[in-house]
Amino acid sequence: MNTKIGVLINFNSSVDITAKFQQVKELELQTCQVNIWDTSLYTDENAEKIINASKETGIEISTFWAGWRGPQSWNFYEGQYDLGLVPDEYRADRLDDLMMAADFAKKIGVKNLATHVGFLPENPADERYWKTVYALRRLCKRLKEYGIRFLFETGQETPVVLMRAIEDIGTDNIGVNLDTGNLILYGKANPVDALDMIGKYVYDLHLKDGLYPTDGRNLGREVRFGDGKANFKEFLPKLKALGYEGSLTIEREISGEKQIADIIYARDLIKEYWK
Repeated sequence: MNTKIGVLINFNSSVDITAKFQQVKELELQTCQVNIWDTSLYTDENAEKIINASKETGIEISTFWAGWRGPQSWNFYEGQYDLGLVPDEYRADRLDDLMMAADFAKKIGVKNLATHVGFLPENPADERYWKTVYALRRLCKRLKEYGIRFLFETGQETPVVLMRAIEDIGTDNIGVNLDTGNLILYGKANPVDALDMIGKYVYDLHLKDGLYPTDGRNLGREVRFGDGKANFKEFLPKLKALGYEGSLTIEREISGEKQIADIIYARDLIKEYWK
């Protein structure tokens, strides 16, 4: 199996990043995504820590996943007004955050930067759609100077809206970090069919499983890889047939021993399905 398997790891002020990278190695994985929500951590010192951890362990960083300031409501109501770059109230500050993230991504030498953009409007005539597109175009131009690609984290928008936004932004350094679980948790698509629309734009993944929403306010529920609706047995071979060459990055949004056990379980199934 030539394709590398990885995992998403979170970095905050209390995390020993070298120990995190060492754990990735002990799990017999080859890559990771580094996720930082706290923008105050975008320092030269932390960049050096991450670079050294990668060098010491041999674990490659496939994508830097960047957060942003302000409120975060992970549901279908308040989330429409406070997530990502879509809300007018937060767009300017969060674009600044992502510009800082771009500088940090350059320091640590990654090829991709990903984030949630928010609930992009389905209606292309909605001015919030175009304001978000213009903001992302500015970010993508900065990233292009650094040789870095911007990736939409899937979930809050349909695959069709993602295609439209990528086309309208118009730079050649933009793609998708396809979170298989999020497509289901937000009720936007099933991952297998989503590949027909956005498969050519996929440069990294969150291989995560979940169940569809059961009411109109709350997201669906994340579950262990293989126990939900993602259908990895079809998804992974289809992705491979599309010529995907990125990392197969596992995400499991729990902590502790159960998280480790579920990552190992996912790792072994990925090896079985990636044929």
